[in-house]
Amino acid sequence: YHGATWSPDLYEQFAKRRGYRLEAHRTELFGTATNDAARRVRADFRETLSDLVLESMTQPWVAWSHRRGFLTRNQAHGSPGNLLDLYAAADIPETEMFSKDRDILVSKFASSAAHVAGHPLVSAETGTWVAEHFTETLADLKRNVDDLFLAGVNHVFYHGTCYSPDEAGWPGWLFYAATQMNPRNSIWHDAPALNAYVQRCQSLLQAGRPDNEVLLYWPIHDLWQQQEPLVAGLTVHHREWLQNQSLGGVARQLWARGWGYDYVSDRQLATAKARSGQIAVAGGNYRAVVVPACERMPEQTLQALLELARGGGTVVFETKLPSDVPGLGNLEDRRKSLQKILSPLATSLKSEGALRQAKIGRGTVFVGEVEAALQAIGLRREMLTDNSGFMFVRRTDGDARCYYLLNKSKSAFSNWLPLAVSDKAAALLDPMTSRTGVAATRVRDGRLEVFLQLDPGEAIFIRTSKKPPGKLSAWNYAKATGGPTELAGEWKVKFIQGGPELPPDLTTTRLASWTELGGEAAQRFAGTARYTITFDAPAAGNKFLLMLGDVAQSTRVRLNGRELGTIFMPPFQLLLDEVKPRGNVLEIEVTSVAANRIRDLDRRGVKWKNFHEINFVNINYQPFDASR
Repeated sequence: YHGATWSPDLYEQFAKRRGYRLEAHRTELFGTATNDAARRVRADFRETLSDLVLESMTQPWVAWSHRRGFLTRNQAHGSPGNLLDLYAAADIPETEMFSKDRDILVSKFASSAAHVAGHPLVSAETGTWVAEHFTETLADLKRNVDDLFLAGVNHVFYHGTCYSPDEAGWPGWLFYAATQMNPRNSIWHDAPALNAYVQRCQSLLQAGRPDNEVLLYWPIHDLWQQQEPLVAGLTVHHREWLQNQSLGGVARQLWARGWGYDYVSDRQLATAKARSGQIAVAGGNYRAVVVPACERMPEQTLQALLELARGGGTVVFETKLPSDVPGLGNLEDRRKSLQKILSPLATSLKSEGALRQAKIGRGTVFVGEVEAALQAIGLRREMLTDNSGFMFVRRTDGDARCYYLLNKSKSAFSNWLPLAVSDKAAALLDPMTSRTGVAATRVRDGRLEVFLQLDPGEAIFIRTSKKPPGKLSAWNYAKATGGPTELAGEWKVKFIQGGPELPPDLTTTRLASWTELGGEAAQRFAGTARYTITFDAPAAGNKFLLMLGDVAQSTRVRLNGRELGTIFMPPFQLLLDEVKPRGNVLEIEVTSVAANRIRDLDRRGVKWKNFHEINFVNINYQPFDASR
């Protein structure tokens, strides 16, 4: 290879594995040639690299760790190798998301590897570059966590919590990337509410096992044949390796239409077995393998797929069968092997409506429209995704099914929701408040329907069962009985925690930002202020909905000295119960982000970056300046 920087050992491995003879002279096959042979050589080289990253680095590292009693956690993305195999080799596959690069279907590669391999935990580097330094809110972090949960993650950790000595002063020593999730950041005041939400979610998402029914094959050999440059990392930032391939189209269709799936690799399919009409892998059983439209497939993979069908499994090829093998080494022999496998299958396919299908042993091979094939074998999609913005993860725990359901739309939902289960009852579990109860249910067309009230951005767990849960009371649904009333009067505002110093107390009848109500000290303040008002019940009864409107950025609410909860998400409302007819004392503690405080330091030219050997930058990786 002209101008190569790889070690001689790598080329020897490459030649040995792919059936090449290595010669010591220059060739442009890797470099500029674009003919079919050159592309095939490059594809062979990429597959060799993938194998070596797995076999010479990841697997020995895992074995070394296990001999010493360690578990391993690996972020495989960014590697030029097959991410599914690399993720699966570790005990805890780990993904991540950034503010501009959040794609649930990319992060599903980590969870898919865990599900197929049987690893119980899927990790995520969480909160990195959710927004600019000191502007990230707990709501931003929750939205990040929610997307990770939807991707199958159940083991998050915050990235940006770092040590700082007391003498460093505010804001202390910092990690170069946001979020600054540490006690020096003002949002730490209400972080326990977010942590409690995460804890409740993960306690259910770690229980039982995933309940996906489809394995979605990754035709990586087509990618390796087309990819440029020679070595390209498969990152979470640049996702053309997924989005511009047939895999991306099928994955997005299945996701949008409510079909639960996990990606699967050639190596993973080689160990799968057909058992009782299902496809068994280390992590559980699936009902079908879907193969996106692809040109190239190793003959061993095609043989493995047909063996699954012979044993009673279902294999679905989107639109067509593969027609060629990848790579150039031993090309003609491998092409003959592929055609020997394909020919009897192609001749046995019979047209059935929009599908062609063939009985292979005890199972079936379909060629055509993916959803039609899945429906033909009796699979039912989750029709709840027909509601705009509704997304879910489904798990099974004994005889129960457990749904994590999120309303990502901008509209509140109050209606019946169909589930693809035939159970008769359901319990609702609110991970934000820990409220639980038996849901109102009905059965329509063989599907369980649950009545739900879900605000924008709100998540709920639905746990279905054959019989109603015996120890839970009925879920309390809300129904307005009157119109809104403004809490008019005199508000006393006291700054109770934060810096650089506590502004003077103030009194106002007009609620507004404290940067408007207070003086210069309030304009540079970051922390918590308590708003207090005394009011009489606006109508008969003792239950009212408190609607706070816009809150910057989180709040704790007390009524008559009793804690009612912490809110850090729109629509910033909660139930006020035990309201007295007269003389109620409402206290609302509001906590801001630290943006104004760090802005003040930069405007005054204070040198606060008192840490060394760190590339402290803004979200665009440019020098950080908060003065504007």
